[in-house]
Amino acid sequence: MEWGFKRHLETYAGVHKYAEKAGWECVTIPSVVRVLKLKPGVVPFDGILGRITEPLAQAAHKIKMPAVNVWLNSPAKNVSAVHADHKTTGEMAAQHLVSRGFRRFGYMGFLREKDSRLQIQGFREILKPLGFRFTTYRFRRSGIHGEGLGWERFFEGLEKWVDSLEPPVGVFVSNDLYCRHLIESCRAQNLQVPQEVAIVGTSNEPALCASPYPTLTSIDLDFELIGFRAAAKLDEMMNGKDSSKTLEYSPPKGLIPRQSTDSQAAEDPVVAKALRFIAENGQERIQVNDVSVAVATTRRTLERKFRDSLGSTIAEEIARLRIVRAKRLMIENEASFKGMAVDLGFRNADHFCKVFSRVEGMTPSEYRNQRGKKRSDN
Repeated sequence: MEWGFKRHLETYAGVHKYAEKAGWECVTIPSVVRVLKLKPGVVPFDGILGRITEPLAQAAHKIKMPAVNVWLNSPAKNVSAVHADHKTTGEMAAQHLVSRGFRRFGYMGFLREKDSRLQIQGFREILKPLGFRFTTYRFRRSGIHGEGLGWERFFEGLEKWVDSLEPPVGVFVSNDLYCRHLIESCRAQNLQVPQEVAIVGTSNEPALCASPYPTLTSIDLDFELIGFRAAAKLDEMMNGKDSSKTLEYSPPKGLIPRQSTDSQAAEDPVVAKALRFIAENGQERIQVNDVSVAVATTRRTLERKFRDSLGSTIAEEIARLRIVRAKRLMIENEASFKGMAVDLGFRNADHFCKVFSRVEGMTPSEYRNQRGKKRSDN
């Protein structure tokens, strides 16, 4: 709990949400050693739920105490567990990046860790049938934690990997924190995020995703649901159901799009430059002519290149990006449509509503109400 990660705090909250419903008396113990200090003939708990180590699993088994594990990379065997569905996160990330027009991909994650292995599996299952390959940068989690003794080696390896990437490229990262390291490395090598390197993270950690620029597209693993489902499983076991070897994967809440994937990919360097200009200036009231001037080509030539590369017009891309940002703002806050329209570069609220309805097939109010219902359902 003292680490303060969303995955730990939300799991804790989910467990207690179930515990209140079930009328449990819960004790939070930070030390595994203390849990193992049992008085002879005394069983202090009806069940244990947490990051189950092998010694704790053996001790619980010895006294026939039900235990449920929520630590994916635990070495404990034959313990009932509920984990995030990381394979699905890999599929979601690949689908999102493909929909943005990317044809080259990368994965950055841990070496010899189950979550990364599952993410790569899901990532590959979407990309392989489409004829796409991806390059990986894998590193040891232990080398950059604590005293960070392997930090220099990690960052040198990251710089070499980033240098080997051929933009435009979409990259999926196993953890939001490492997205920030990746962005730093891209900047050091003058690669633009998201125009040349689009990034999808994992966990949807609020502070890491919100700041600094660019905000991070990330997959919310819904750890509160994991905690709730783990507590429900423990309840079944305490009531006599044999679940000692069962494993459940809990689905992610969804992918939250933000600035780190706010771009389309294009092989044509003129179109890529135009997309970069639109992404950096889309909040202003730019017109198609402004884009053609910025890339020093005629409007007719640029329109043709857009159709050949993206199958859309310059005006459609400007509108698309503004609508993507509008949808994000409607999810993140309750800003008025009038204020939102001005911030996004529309003439007024009526213009914003007309464009939004044309692109999305529903009004902004309908979209906001729909998203609000989903949040309340979760």
